[in-house]
Amino acid sequence: MAEVLAQFADPVVGSDGRAYHAHAVGTLMDDGLWEGWIEFVPLDRGPAIRSARETTQPNYTDAVYWATGLTGVYLEGALRRALNPVVHHVAAPAKPIFDRPAPDMKTTVEVPAATRDAVLDPFSVYEKGEMLLRKELSALSAWHLVNIIEAYALSAEPHAVLNRLPASSLAEIIDGGVRESLVR
Repeated sequence: MAEVLAQFADPVVGSDGRAYHAHAVGTLMDDGLWEGWIEFVPLDRGPAIRSARETTQPNYTDAVYWATGLTGVYLEGALRRALNPVVHHVAAPAKPIFDRPAPDMKTTVEVPAATRDAVLDPFSVYEKGEMLLRKELSALSAWHLVNIIEAYALSAEPHAVLNRLPASSLAEIIDGGVRESLVR
């Protein structure tokens, strides 16, 4: 059962100008420790308010010692906390968007070679140097490289096979195909 540990003669005034009579209260908890809080009763007879737990003490004597040492500044802070308690927002649990995972297979649409555009002419770049061609090819994405291979007929591999190759392999096909065509 809670009991008043200390009463304070001077009223505590809130930020709204309302005055309160304050007293420190404590109670024995189930684990044998004492918890303390401050209760504020408005001098104009409105409803009383209380702070959250302000202290936990090992015994009754220490709880009284805590209460009798409270200052006016501490009580003002406790009143501010009681009037504006911390609100702990808890996020609602997330809900799944889908009931099942995505399918394992991905469908691709084959684009006819005639509609694909090559972003560079590997033969004209090669004339300026093989290293320049390799540098230019390394800056392109794999699908650009596939388009170049098909537009200049640098490989007999089907489109689906080329699309599975990494960009480095596609660049080798282009470089080798250009060199081989020039040798012929």
